[in-house]
Amino acid sequence: MSYMAYKLEYKTYVLQHKHVFRISRAARTTTPVVLIRLKFNGVYGYGEASMPPLYGESHDTAIRFLQKVNLDDFNDPFDIDFIMQYIDKIDKGNTSIKAAIDMALNDIAAKLKNIPVYSYLKLPKVDTVITSKTIGIDNPEVIKKRVKAANEFKILKIKLGSNDDKLIINTVRKITDKPLYIDANQGWKNKNIALEMIKWLADKNVYLIEQPMPVDFLSELAWLKQRSPLPIIGDEGVQRLKDLENAEQFYHGINIKLVKSTGLTEGLKMLKLAKDKGLKTMIGCMAETSCSISAAFHLASQCDYVDLDGNLGIINNPYSGIKTKGGLLLNNEINGIGLINPEKEWQLINTY
Repeated sequence: MSYMAYKLEYKTYVLQHKHVFRISRAARTTTPVVLIRLKFNGVYGYGEASMPPLYGESHDTAIRFLQKVNLDDFNDPFDIDFIMQYIDKIDKGNTSIKAAIDMALNDIAAKLKNIPVYSYLKLPKVDTVITSKTIGIDNPEVIKKRVKAANEFKILKIKLGSNDDKLIINTVRKITDKPLYIDANQGWKNKNIALEMIKWLADKNVYLIEQPMPVDFLSELAWLKQRSPLPIIGDEGVQRLKDLENAEQFYHGINIKLVKSTGLTEGLKMLKLAKDKGLKTMIGCMAETSCSISAAFHLASQCDYVDLDGNLGIINNPYSGIKTKGGLLLNNEINGIGLINPEKEWQLINTY
């Protein structure tokens, strides 16, 4: 078979949140994304760059990066690792838009073989996966409403790192005794207070603590890891493969997000290395469309914890893909990343 060159298209888009998304460091009601479509030998692949402002990417930075991308010299759609080495060297950072390209490349490669991405990556099939549902920082009345609205989910992820952390947890516990993941988003600045809080949470049916302290508080994180009664998961502190070099000194596990790791290719390498190091593994997300959530689902078999609910908190999701029902992600066995009729949905997307 003779292969033709890739053709790259993109659309800027803005996700509208159902609720104010508030964490320890910021709050927002929208998230900018760039949606891309690659075409190769008549096959389309789709990807997404979700870019929360805290990470320094935007529509402008993504477009400037895409304008530097030239895939004319690549004619092997299955050598994604080689293509992504080129993509990664174009410019520093820009992990979200790099991830979008990687998703689209994997989407195409799997479709060319008429298989889902998990099979293309030689990973085991999973029919259903439990995902947590995230509840942001808010006042007690709003938290009560959101916890009740998340009744179908078996695990809740609660954002902390505020001055009202105990009030938030006590409010949640008035409604439900479900297991909780806790994400402090670097909000605790004192190691002794952080340890005291974790010990208090250990009696509240909490499974783990994500990024309790700032990423540059290395000595404090190492101290905390040795004493914590709960697993500490690195999120902002472990973004790329290189960040795993000494991660076990500071964390019991890591949270992989495609937009941080530049996509499925490096994300899978990170998961494998983390397992080799004896670290717990989690697959997470930002506010995203069903494009990124569907792509990330294919790595779920490699993870101890799954937090893929980013598409459920937006009101203008342009894609249909992996569905969530009863707190479970449901495998749809569609070739590629699992989007349903994306060609039609692409045409309906209005650029912002």
